[in-house]
Formats: sequence, C-alpha cells, structure tokens
Amino acid sequence: MRKRAAVLCGAAAVVVAAGALTAVPAGASPSPAAEALPAAKPAWKKCATTDHPTLQCASLKVPLDHADPAGRQITLALSRVPHTAKTYQGPLLVNPGGPGGSGLTLAGFVASSLPKKVAAQYDVIGFDPRGVGRSTPALNCRPDHFAPVRPDSVPSTGETERANLDRVRSFAENCGKKYASVLPYIDTLSAVRDLDAIRRAVGAQKLNYFGYSYGTYLGAVYAKLYPERVRRLVLDSVVDPTGVWYDNNLTQDQAFNDRHRALMAWIAKHDATYRLGTDPARVEARWYAMRAALAKKPAGGKVGPSELEDTFMPGGYYNGYWPYLAKAFAAYVRDHDAEPLVRTYENFGAVDAAGGNGYSVYTAVQCRDAYWPRDWHEWRSDNWSAYRKAPFMTWNNAWYNAPCAFWPTRSRGPVNVANGQLPPVLLFQATDDAATPYEGGAMMHALLGGSSFVVEEGGGNHGITLSGSTCLDKHLAAYLADGTVPRGTGAVDAVCKALPDPKPQSAKVGTGTAHGSTLHGLLGFRG
Repeated sequence: MRKRAAVLCGAAAVVVAAGALTAVPAGASPSPAAEALPAAKPAWKKCATTDHPTLQCASLKVPLDHADPAGRQITLALSRVPHTAKTYQGPLLVNPGGPGGSGLTLAGFVASSLPKKVAAQYDVIGFDPRGVGRSTPALNCRPDHFAPVRPDSVPSTGETERANLDRVRSFAENCGKKYASVLPYIDTLSAVRDLDAIRRAVGAQKLNYFGYSYGTYLGAVYAKLYPERVRRLVLDSVVDPTGVWYDNNLTQDQAFNDRHRALMAWIAKHDATYRLGTDPARVEARWYAMRAALAKKPAGGKVGPSELEDTFMPGGYYNGYWPYLAKAFAAYVRDHDAEPLVRTYENFGAVDAAGGNGYSVYTAVQCRDAYWPRDWHEWRSDNWSAYRKAPFMTWNNAWYNAPCAFWPTRSRGPVNVANGQLPPVLLFQATDDAATPYEGGAMMHALLGGSSFVVEEGGGNHGITLSGSTCLDKHLAAYLADGTVPRGTGAVDAVCKALPDPKPQSAKVGTGTAHGSTLHGLLGFRG
C-alpha cells in the first residue's frame, strides 16, 4: 500500500504536465445546435427477466455526427429499472466499460445489488453505446478474426510476425470498407454527447453516472465537457487518463504478468488439490511448457498458444475464475487430458458474435480516440522490451490493439480530464488491478479536484464494488444515498481489506461470491 499510494505524490505534479494533452480537442465543444433540438422521450416497454422483473427497454435516436443534428440518425438501445421511492434523485446511468461493452443487463444488476432504499430513489439506466449490441448500426468488422488456431502471439520468427501483421491489417481494412461513413463517429467524445442526449431525453437537468473500467474515462470526459451537469460520479477501476491508449496498454503488460504469477502462487499453495508443485516458479515453468506443447499440437484443434493466453487472461481480471483455470491446467499437464482445457477456452477465451461486435467497437474507439504509432518498428521495439520483463500477455495484448497501427480514420488527441468544477466524486481502485493498474486511479484522483479515493488494499480484481465487499459497498451506498464521501488525511481517503482468494473446492465456472461472478460476467474482459 505504501509503495503504490506513494505514486499519488508524483501524480499531483503530473497535473501540470497533463496540460500537454488536449484540454478539449478541436470540434469537441458541446454543439449548441444539437442541444437546441428537443430530445424525444424514450417509449419504455416492459422487458422483464426472471432476475429483473421491473426492467424496461426503449430506444433513442441520436445524430451520428452531433455537429450535424439534422443529419443521419443512429439508434441507442436503453434499459431502465424505474425508481419507486417518493424521493427521486434522477437517472443513474451505468456503463460496464470496454469500450464496446453492452450495458443493458448492467442496469438490472446495479439496481438489484444496491441497498433497496438507495436503488429505489433512482432510475437506473443502462445503454448499449453507439455501435454496440442492440444499438444500430452494430459493428462487426471481421467475424472470423479470432477463429482458432491463430498464429503464435510471440513473433519469434519473421514468418510469425508477418502472419500476425496480415491479420491485424486485414481487420483494419475490413472495418474501413464496411463502416467508412460510421468510423469517424465511433469514439469517446461522440459517446459522451450520447450520454447528454440520454440526459435530455429523460428530462434531467443533471446526470448521475456510475462507470467501470473504460467507463471511468467516459465519465471523466463527460464531466470535462459538461461539469455543470454532473450530480454524482462514481468511477470504479480507473483508467489512467494520461496514458490513453498506447501507453496504458504497455503498462497493463507488467500488471497482468504479476496477476498471472499470483495465480501460479495460488496453485502452488493448493498443491494438495492440483499436484503441480509447491514452488510457484516451478508451476509457472510448467505453464510455459504447456504453452510450448500447444504450439506444436493445439488442444482439440482449437487451443494453441494464443488461445491459451486468451483463456487464462480472464484470471487477471477476476480471481473467482482461478479454480476453473487451475483445474484445466492440471488436467492437461498432469493427466494428459486436453478436454477440460478446450472446455475452459470455450467458456472464457472463445469470441462469439457479441464478442466480435465488442472488439470492433473497442478498436474503433481506441484507434480514433488517441494517437498511435504508425511505424511498426516502434511497436516491435516497445513490445519486445516489455516482453522481456512480462512474457505472459505482452504480445497477445499488442496484437489485440495493433489494428490501430493501420486504422483508416484519423486519430483525435486524448482529453485532459483535469477538473476543479465538480461536486464530490467517488473513485474505487484495487491496489493490484491488472487491467487498470493502481497508478491510474491515483492519477485520476489527482486530476479531479475534491474527489475521494477508496482503495482495496491487496485486491487484484477489476471491478470491485457490488462484488461482495461490504466495506466498499458501504461507501458506494452512502454516496448515492446523500452524497457522503470519506475524507482522509493522506494519499487515500479510505482503505478496505481485500476479499479472500477463492478455495479450490469451488472448481466451477463463476466460482467466487455470487455478486462477483455475476458482475464480472457483465464487465467481460479487455475493458
């Protein structure tokens, strides 16, 4: 905690340097013409599920280009759990991250997970951002992009590197051909204006917002453009807004390597169950030996080394998956049984149509949002340097983002979210989060004046509120109830103890706390 919290001291100095980012990129100012148009009220209809019996759905038309409000319209899919209390605090928009994550089901989850007295005071609204899911048009640039077996992610030969480059270049070209008229408007700034269109459509003067992962950047950019329209703002598992996006992805590599080693240590600790050895380093060596074996003979004709990384990467997001991953690992190495590994890949690693849509929006937003190196030599140099220290996910992560080196639309500059005009903002961050490392939360805390920073000490999961921690959820509920935030005297304002790691006996998909498993299923991976 002391080591990571100390980053905040340096972060304050970077607030000045952050001015080098675009405060609000050219053309990013709120459009008076768009805001002058009346927003049609959503026609809510019942779309109840067993878990969420009061859920409602609607759609909302918004301009593809908010600078041309009378031009081409696209449709956003919305969901809502309406308030039931006499005290009404307005809409609470929720976002699961990504970019590219669907938020329709998240509304029901958040409404049912908050204390009833708190949830009843809000219209909890989920939405599929532009390009995602049930919103139209929905992007899917190349449906077979993740079809197994892919080339080895580690480009140890020129042939392997060329095969991977051909894949990512083809993805970018396909996107440009299929969605040439849409791609310039799939970005965070356009999504922010969509948020404000939703606010106007539901008749609210101010917005309450709760975002996870990439959703924290989306919320911070909204607050930058519309500070006077922010009522409450909750950011969980916080993106470093000064690393958008190339630097952030390189920073992830070491963090994911650390989480993978935490999994290896957990397996060694439970050697009585998995019998892979009591030395974490030896367990890790056996994992890499498994990877090498799969490079020669993919399991079930589906799981090569790249698919193996896809399968184990979710363990860096949520330790509730560890028992299932460990069971498949042990079966393959110890019992020479590949079936559990194939099944685990199908559950955690395989990309279906929804995943293809999410990835298409992910790349469209990230590539448009910020500047990326267009010279592949820079990617090669940076990622080999990272790989030498963090071999687990470095090259897999690089190829995931590499379409941005060939993206057909021009990139914007990232937004400097520094903001001293907001009401109290509540930030949540785990110290060992891999997807959004701790330093990002510390940086956002420094940039958002008056924000309150709640830290889960020793926690490694990504997405930590409404995931089983009574301590974290207490702070969330108090803030949403009446705006109360903790105020400390040091680098953080409140510290909560991490939940214990799972037990190996619970070796099934979704193991962990009930809320944790549900939440992480909704947040997905990579976001």
